[in-house]
Amino acid sequence: MTFGKGTRTPPTFEERARRKRYLSATIVTCIALVMIGSTIHVIGLGAGRMEDMRKMASYDLKEEKARVRAAGEDITLQERHEHGEAPNQGYTVVEAERLLTREQWEDLATQITIPAGRFTMGTNLERADLQDKPAHSVILPAYAIDKYLVTNAQYARFVAATRHRPPLNWKNGRIPKGELLYPVTMVTWYDARDYAAWAHKRLPTEAEFEKAGRGTDGRRWPWGDTMDSTRLNTYYNVGSATNVNAYPQGASPYGVLDLAGNVDEWTADDFVPYPGSVAASDLFQGKVAVQENAQDRTLKLSEQKKVNRNYKVLRGGSWKGDPFSTSLFHRDFAFANHTSDFYGFRCVSDLPTGTKTP
Repeated sequence: MTFGKGTRTPPTFEERARRKRYLSATIVTCIALVMIGSTIHVIGLGAGRMEDMRKMASYDLKEEKARVRAAGEDITLQERHEHGEAPNQGYTVVEAERLLTREQWEDLATQITIPAGRFTMGTNLERADLQDKPAHSVILPAYAIDKYLVTNAQYARFVAATRHRPPLNWKNGRIPKGELLYPVTMVTWYDARDYAAWAHKRLPTEAEFEKAGRGTDGRRWPWGDTMDSTRLNTYYNVGSATNVNAYPQGASPYGVLDLAGNVDEWTADDFVPYPGSVAASDLFQGKVAVQENAQDRTLKLSEQKKVNRNYKVLRGGSWKGDPFSTSLFHRDFAFANHTSDFYGFRCVSDLPTGTKTP
């Protein structure tokens, strides 16, 4: 067949098939490039988060294996604690009193007055956990808060006076050597509450804890908005709790120590959403791990089941936690009957009406 000037010869069957293959390959390549680009973006976000963590790390991450405790160690201690297997040979009242000097007892008893007024609680930071949002204004009356976390030595006086069960990490009911001024740990929320009542005090509310650390300028850590690993015990930079007076450089604007790091601190409050929170209600719902059949137990599988129990809030982060968890607005949580070697507490006191504050 003859075609006019300027016309093209129609493509052959083989040419059309080849073009279709090229078009298909081009489409597949474009899709692959989009997927690769998306993957790189996600990896970049993750790498950014990890880089933040590395910058905040206070020890060489190559040493992590030597610093992390066995995963089941605290669980085993908790089970023994719940079954009342902790020995109570312990101290007599006289022995407990002799653990420290009079000057040390007086120092540990120091409370700091936090003046009445408004402060900003919570945060609007994009990377913060949903339970920590939103930032909101809170007004508190004046109160007094312990300068230090409650120590093993102080708790020993309580145990001796009341015959209360000692923490399980005390061997034969006695404080491990060199740990008199460590914060007491392996205590439940109920233990902390009972100690506070015995001392004629109470546990702080979340708001009282946060204001004592952040002051009125909304800082992220007691010293400011930049992580400084020399000012606190966190992220396994020590590998255990430390004396409650070991980080004076980490004091809050009011002079309270260890409000960031060392051990997570029990507060009086249930774990509930803030006003205006967009967090899912399921986040605040108490749950327990349940193995429903023999196969689950064999495979070590469990399902989270909702229970009619509230979590209690812990604040401040710990020697085990990452630097983000030591932010003063961060809210951790656990059931009131749980314990850990990084759960401790401090107390507060109400001030008489009309008390003048600075």
